[in-house]
Formats: sequence, C-alpha cells, structure tokens
Amino acid sequence: MTDHQNAPAAGSSNKDRVFIFDTTLRDGEQSPGASMTFEEKLEVADMLDELGVDIIEAGFPIASEGDFEAVSAIAKRVKNATVAGLARAAFKDIDRCAEAVKHARRPRIHTFVSTSPLHMKYKLQKDPSEVLEMVTAQVTRARNFVEDVEWSAEDGTRTEHDFLCRTVEAAIRAGATTINIPDTVGYTVPEEYEAIFRMLLNRVPNADKAIFSVHCHNDLGLAVANTIAGLAGGARQIECTINGIGERAGNAALEEVVMALRTRADVLPYTNTIDTTMLTRASKLVSGVTSFPVQYNKAIVGRNAFAHESGIHQDGMLKNAQTYEIMTPESVGVSKTSLVMGKHSGRHAFREKLKELGYVLGDNQLEDAFKRFKALADRKKIIYDEDIEALVDDQIGHEGDRLRVEALTVIAGTMGPQTATLTLSIDGQHHTKQVVGNGPVDAIFNAIKALAPHDATLELYKVHAVTEGTDAQAEVSVRLSEAGRSVTGRGADPDTLVASARAYVAALEKLMARRQKGAPAPIVARIKP
Repeated sequence: MTDHQNAPAAGSSNKDRVFIFDTTLRDGEQSPGASMTFEEKLEVADMLDELGVDIIEAGFPIASEGDFEAVSAIAKRVKNATVAGLARAAFKDIDRCAEAVKHARRPRIHTFVSTSPLHMKYKLQKDPSEVLEMVTAQVTRARNFVEDVEWSAEDGTRTEHDFLCRTVEAAIRAGATTINIPDTVGYTVPEEYEAIFRMLLNRVPNADKAIFSVHCHNDLGLAVANTIAGLAGGARQIECTINGIGERAGNAALEEVVMALRTRADVLPYTNTIDTTMLTRASKLVSGVTSFPVQYNKAIVGRNAFAHESGIHQDGMLKNAQTYEIMTPESVGVSKTSLVMGKHSGRHAFREKLKELGYVLGDNQLEDAFKRFKALADRKKIIYDEDIEALVDDQIGHEGDRLRVEALTVIAGTMGPQTATLTLSIDGQHHTKQVVGNGPVDAIFNAIKALAPHDATLELYKVHAVTEGTDAQAEVSVRLSEAGRSVTGRGADPDTLVASARAYVAALEKLMARRQKGAPAPIVARIKP
C-alpha cells in the first residue's frame, strides 16, 4: 500500500500550504488535571519542533510565573517553529507576553477578545463599540513588539456576521497577520463554519493580507470535521493539539487532521510539514506527561487503530491490507510486525521491541527495564505491547524522583482493619510505617502521608487495566491539589495496590517539585518520628 506523501498535490500551489499551529502546551494544558511541569513542557516543545509543527503556542505568560518561565525557555530553545504566547485584550498581558517570546527566532503574540453578543454582555460587560476599540488597541500594542500578531475573535462562530467583519477589518488594519475565528464552545457545524470564512474573505477589505485560522473545540464531536470545512472556506492555519486534549471535550486532534489531509489528498489538496511517522511517539509523550490515557479506539494513535480481531477482517487483511486499512501503521510510526514477548526473550529481542515501540534507552535504563520485564513475564503468561509501554513509561517517568516506593505489604479482607506497611525511599534513605485505613487503598495513602506529611487533597483516583485478562497490569492515575495547584501522577504494576502507591507518590513528587524553588530542602527533615 502506498501512502500519500506530504508534498504538493497535483495542481496545488503555495495557496494550498496549511500551517499547523499546536496549542497542546496552552489550550491542551487547560484540561483539568493535565498540568505539566517545567521540564515536561520543554520535552513536549522539543517533540513538537521535531515533528514539524509551524507554530507552537507555548503558554499564557501572564497566568503565572511558571507559565512565563516556560514560554521564555521554549522561545530560547526551539530551533524551527514560531513560538507564540497568548494574551488577553489588556496591555499588561501583551507586555508580559512580548517579554516571554522576545528571544524566539520567530516570535508571535496571540491576543484575543470576545465578540459574540452573549460574551460581550455577560463576560466583558461592554458594548460593541468598546470591543471594537479594544481590538484596535490590543493589536496595535502587540505590533509594537513583534511583526507576527495573531488576533482571535473569541466565540466567533456565535458572533453576528456584520460585527465579526468589522472586528476582523479593524484587526487587519491595526497590523494583525493572522486572523483566528475559533469555535470556542464547539457549537458550529461544517457547512456553517465554511460559510463564515467564505463570507469574511469576500466582505472584509484587505482580507488577503492575513492568514485565516481555524480553532475548533469538540463539544459536539465535530472538531476535525469543522477544521477541514474551515480549510474549504479559505482558512490556511489549523489550531490543534496532540491527542485532541483541551478544555471540556478537547480540541481538534493534530494527528487526525494531518492524516485526513494526507490520506485523502485527492479531495483535500492541502500540504503541511508534519513528519507523520512521529505521530505515535508524540501521542505517547503527551499522554505520559499529562497522565491522560489515549482511548483504545482513538483514531490514528489508539492501540486498536491498527488491530483486527474479527475473523472476516483478519482474512481480508491477510489477502490485502487495503481491505481494512486506509493507511499503513508505518505512516504514523507504528510497526506492523508484532514480536511475541515472554519470559524466554533475551535482551536483544527486548531492545528491538523497544525500538519498534519508539523507545531508545541508554544501557543502564535498558538493563533496569529488562529486569522489570523479566519479573513481569514471570507473573504474566502473555506480554502485550501495552504491558511493555506501561512498564517503560512508569520507569522513565520516575527516574530521578526523590520519593520512591521500595516495599509494600497490605492486609485486607472482611475482618479488618485494613493495614498497609509501606517503605519509601526519601532522598535515598528508607523509611517504613504501618498504618490502617478504611480499605487497602486508604491505608496505603495514609501510610504515604505519615511518611511524607502534606496538606494535598485527593481529587481523583482512577484505575484501568492496560490489557485484558485477570493478570493484566493496572495503570493508576492519582490527582492531588494543594493551594490551587493540581498535579497528576501515574503508576503501573500487575498489583493494583502497588500501582496505586506509585501513582500517589508520583503525584506527590510533582507537587513537591512545584513547591520547591532553587535547591530542594530535604524531605527527610519533615518526616515524623
């Protein structure tokens, strides 16, 4: 099977070039519980730059000192992409954003204001004339700092057309180079969204001096369809996120939009610079740092995207893969070959399997992962790719942690009380406590709190099986909040209780990392006698 290449289609021109604007680090991180650490943001930014994203929206600099520092650091290190920061229609927002992106090779300020009657009345409490003045003022202010300014009409799809035209005209006149019409609440439908762009391009003076952009939310499950409709209407920038993460139901998924354009280039003659063979890798990274699992049947990057269980499908696949696959697994970074891994597998086979799954580990990391794999193989009859992914992600995610689960014994049952005896490594020293609780998980979490006292509140405890079967590995997500900050930790192990302990400790580690500034104070000093 031959895949369409990311090269200009027959009859296409530069007018068909589509710019990919990734907002995983800004809109994606606004997903409840999806906050990333400073280091994780840098890692994701590096991946996006390597992936071929044109514009990376690195964050919202005015939101916090941490966001400002992350945007500034990303601006300094990104080699190819434009780096954008988001700013509201306030001079202090724009000034702060300009300071954050000033070191980028190609800096952009992305500023916005609400334009729908509903938002103007209840959110802004301003009349249309005041909002129109804000558009001119904010774009002019941003243009004083950078040449590349993007302006967004928040809730644009619910904005009256005449007023939308006036605001877009004002933004272009003030110097905006990109005009974004977001479907902020996922309300529009494809035909309507396409018509909005056609209307603007026909009615707004000097519309040809700006690139029009789509930004679609998925509240009705139409984000990708609306995005493609926007291109048909004349938009040439796509705003999206890895795995479609974002507020509420999320954003248009980068991998879905890009592969739709690639696979159906016959009817969607638009080109972009994304290296599609990296899509699966990018998906796994974002899933790992946010602790947001990718649904099994997720298009393009879900574990079942290239899996066939039906006998009819399997028969067709054996005869010709195109019978049931419209793209090859290799085109998105997944190997068709599946090595059967078990307790008799050696290091070489294990290393090759890791490469197949997109992991390149150092010698020490490989040795540690191999030992954990062998231990898992002794406990499970069948080792699935997802087992290995969970095992390696869990290992990599906790390297260098100051807190680590060393040993855990739990006594549970109908008689009670449920008791957990936990040993934690804290800054290299082992500490043990035996604590009771209202159930085994409660006992474990109480033991962690006894060893490493904190005031964090447990907001989420979620367990799911990595694979099928009673011997499946459990993957646990724990979200903790403290002083308005939320973090999510993840742990994996065939023993659900061990995975729970690891997830809680991972979240606590992130919380402490956020809390600490400069040289970390020893956690041991806070251990109760």
